[in-house]
Amino acid sequence: IYCGAYDVKDNIAKMAATMSNVDEIRNRVILGEFNVKNVHTTDYPGNYPGYDDTWSLQKFQKNFRIDVVQMDETCMEFDMVGIDASIANAFRRILLAEVPTMAVEKVFIYNNTSIIQDEVLAQRLGLIPIKADPRLFEYRNAGDEEGTEIDTIQLQLKIKCTRNHQATKDSADPQELYLNHMVYSKDMTWVPIGNQADVLADANIGPVHGDILLAKLRPGQELDIVMHCVKGIGQDHAKFSPVATASYRLLPEITLMKTVEGEKAERLKRCFSPGVIELENHGGKVVAKVMNSRLDTCSREVLRHDDLKNAVKLARVRDHFIFSVESTGILPPDVLVSEAIKVLMAKCQRFLSELDSSEME
Repeated sequence: IYCGAYDVKDNIAKMAATMSNVDEIRNRVILGEFNVKNVHTTDYPGNYPGYDDTWSLQKFQKNFRIDVVQMDETCMEFDMVGIDASIANAFRRILLAEVPTMAVEKVFIYNNTSIIQDEVLAQRLGLIPIKADPRLFEYRNAGDEEGTEIDTIQLQLKIKCTRNHQATKDSADPQELYLNHMVYSKDMTWVPIGNQADVLADANIGPVHGDILLAKLRPGQELDIVMHCVKGIGQDHAKFSPVATASYRLLPEITLMKTVEGEKAERLKRCFSPGVIELENHGGKVVAKVMNSRLDTCSREVLRHDDLKNAVKLARVRDHFIFSVESTGILPPDVLVSEAIKVLMAKCQRFLSELDSSEME
């Protein structure tokens, strides 16, 4: 009887260890010295005995959340927790390529006597972010060359360089010798079409940044250009992309497997990004402690030290995504995120509609 009870306890302990290992495979990406383990999603229905992995709306609503960590006029960092990497990546790609903006599409050059070729200048103008809410405009119809007040913004660049007769005779500084010799994006002015002057009176349409250098002129040289801005998406051209960058990373998880003291603790601290490991004084001994693993870049520097690599376990939480969104300034980052969610919802609705129509056939 005693031996039987001992065997049962042993089996229970082994099962607990196995379940713990399975949880790690399902929920953590392990960073090793020469490889990265558990990189693939494996929590499919029926893949693990004893786990109910069937998709449930109630379970998803319970586990999913978005936490805004930091936000200003152009940048936003937030956590998206409880979602699969495929959905997170779809959201990232929508931010990059499918949230519409307004950008210069047609450039009508009436006069360009600068040293910059027409094609190069047109490309520079096209890449300038335009401060205009794309939600106020419609897509231009294919083949429509003129454009109307509902689908086009017209900008003008008309400037001529002249000599400054007030400059001193012995001056060699172009800033003093010439007037309008540096052409900046702030020189691009909005020319309302139709009723835009009334409807968009408070829109403050123009380049996001006024200090973008477009060309350098000398006396007698001039630019006379009209630009048409239309609505588009980054999938068609990078100039329509609303973000400078949109990326995500998995939340780092650092676990100390044993106590690290003294000189080893100081060396351990230097192996990680600032703020990840801090040193505390326990009974006159300096002891390492994990303070904020979120700050770590997962360089795995600690694994180069033979006496430290077994003292630390490096991992990433599989369903915890740290998003960083940097807007070009056309729209605030929180608006971009909400617009990306709307695009994703529209894609899902379109997919469901296609399924319904195929079933009816």
